[in-house]
Amino acid sequence: MSKVERVPSGIPGLDDMLYGGIPKGRVVLVVGGPGTGKTIFCAQFLVSGIRDYNEPGLFISLDESRHHIIREMASFGWDIPELERRNMWAFTDISPTRHLGGDVKTEKLAIGKRDFSLEAAMGEIRRSAKAISAKRIAVDPITSFIFQYPDIIQRRSVILELIEALTLTGATTVITTELRMTGLERSVQLEEYLAHGVIILQTLQIGKSATRVIQIEKMRETPIDTQMRPYRITENGLEVYSRESVF
Repeated sequence: MSKVERVPSGIPGLDDMLYGGIPKGRVVLVVGGPGTGKTIFCAQFLVSGIRDYNEPGLFISLDESRHHIIREMASFGWDIPELERRNMWAFTDISPTRHLGGDVKTEKLAIGKRDFSLEAAMGEIRRSAKAISAKRIAVDPITSFIFQYPDIIQRRSVILELIEALTLTGATTVITTELRMTGLERSVQLEEYLAHGVIILQTLQIGKSATRVIQIEKMRETPIDTQMRPYRITENGLEVYSRESVF
């Protein structure tokens, strides 16, 4: 069996659980509840790729504006505008529910609800990735995107098309979605079956305290540590304690 080429996540402790990193070119779904750090995960993945491996990163938003992302990530010392000036970071808005005004040069593209289409979204992903030769892509979150398709069969088809479009870019991709049921007995969401890998972020009540826990549910092409591990959101971003037990 040939050796799997891996992409380090940039999140301390997580790559220990992945036996070295995310298999290159795969699409990994990060499922998380409110406040668990899904957007931070995305930005940290991209920033690490730029800083440590000189890999351009594309951030595709379906929720927050470029302005808000820049402000939030500055608190971790990540200077997004500087990375943009170096043509190492690109931001694209493909929200199906919001059209952003402003300078098209800074906002790139917003696909508002009136002119939203799957074809337009896929085309913009391809164009943006090619423009900076993206090696890493983050899509945050796909929740509002897939809810445009209430029919379960159509939704499955749309998710598969999105994953295929991202895979064809050749980049390693992280996509996020909301955790719609927390706890140890939660039900698995449709997106989890279709992505190449799944990482769960949630806050559990353990004893008298609330603890953030991470779990790798699946990852193609690599062995994984499937145990729940604690993690924290620090001044440097997410940090996973891969040798500590939750229970």
